[in-house]
Amino acid sequence: MTSVSAPIAGGSERTGATAGRRPRHVTWLLVAGVGLAAINLRTAITSVGPVLDEISADLAMTPTVAGVLTTLPVLCFALFGALTPALIRRLGEHQVLLGALLALAVGLGVRALADDQWLFLAFSVLALSGGAAGNVLIPTLVKQHFPHRVGAMTTLYTTALALGSTMAAAGTVPMTEATGGNWHVAVGSYALFGLVAALPWALLLRHGPTSAERGETLGLTRVLRTAMGWQSVVFFGTQSMVAYIMFGWFALMLRDHGMSAAGAGLALSYLTALSVPVSLVLPGLMARTRDHRWFVVLFFLSYLAGFTGLLVAPVSGVWAWTTLIGIGMSTFPLALTFFAVRTRTAPGTAAMSASSQSIGYLMAGVGPFLFGLLHELTGAWHAPMAMLIVVAAVNLGVGLFLGRPGHLEDVLPAPKAP
Repeated sequence: MTSVSAPIAGGSERTGATAGRRPRHVTWLLVAGVGLAAINLRTAITSVGPVLDEISADLAMTPTVAGVLTTLPVLCFALFGALTPALIRRLGEHQVLLGALLALAVGLGVRALADDQWLFLAFSVLALSGGAAGNVLIPTLVKQHFPHRVGAMTTLYTTALALGSTMAAAGTVPMTEATGGNWHVAVGSYALFGLVAALPWALLLRHGPTSAERGETLGLTRVLRTAMGWQSVVFFGTQSMVAYIMFGWFALMLRDHGMSAAGAGLALSYLTALSVPVSLVLPGLMARTRDHRWFVVLFFLSYLAGFTGLLVAPVSGVWAWTTLIGIGMSTFPLALTFFAVRTRTAPGTAAMSASSQSIGYLMAGVGPFLFGLLHELTGAWHAPMAMLIVVAAVNLGVGLFLGRPGHLEDVLPAPKAP
């Protein structure tokens, strides 16, 4: 693994200087490129869930294979997210993101034409690999090209990510119905968004930083030899675990308490949509402060109140509890913003992002399974909800450490001798 030496320490300054000299049209291409790329990072996931029954029936997909399909996102985000820094080192950030968006578009388009369950899975992996690389790359590119506008650009990134997720979740069923029940057209249409997002990065290929401007690559193992590195991993993993549990079980839990299917679905849509206004505000607020522990405390208290409300009066107060839990789930844009505000350089941002997301998504994948197992073993929702409160408490604990002022590069251990 390479070390963080003088080139890394000065990388942000050199990139900032380069940013000051670049033509205005290049700056606007970068802004458009970040926003358009972020819109695409979750469409491969959220476009499938609403029509999973139709896909399973048409492709003769067994329940086991359908289970694999729903687990693929966390596995792909973990694997390909961990590989992304090595690709950056070999090819460069702009080239890797362009390739990721093209892989995403091809995967989305070809899997929509599939008439075989294994082909659908294979091209889902291709699409998800592009999303995984983008997860790591976009915070890195924000740090690299906009070192003095991290708050504004992270706002753009997280808001576009939320809008893209909501668009695919809410739009797939209406498109399927409008095409006479043809889910192929609805699911495949998101490939067009990937192609559009690739255009700015194709034009930006010759405007990427040189190897000297990027500095040395920071190895993930050095990040994971620091307390801050593991705090980021656990913070990202626990917030993702809560989110995946809520996305997978929230509507079913409400229906089990007597709420109609339509009402439960509306509550889940509302929970998802709450991420949009929060993403518009949170990164800018974080960029203006050095100590972020009060954000962590606020979101935990929102979680605690919302989860307690679901236990006491799940249906009568559902909109209040959903609002509180949605506020608590702002730990997601908080975790993404930590990658930029807790690092000094683009290589540091890439390494923290890759290590946190690769391990964190594996942690998240276990959550829905354990939640469902507890429900099955107890026949009630009290034990699963207690698990959610414990996970949120762990998120609070590590967040109080991660939220303190500091930077990853200041606590890195010396590189091991070759």
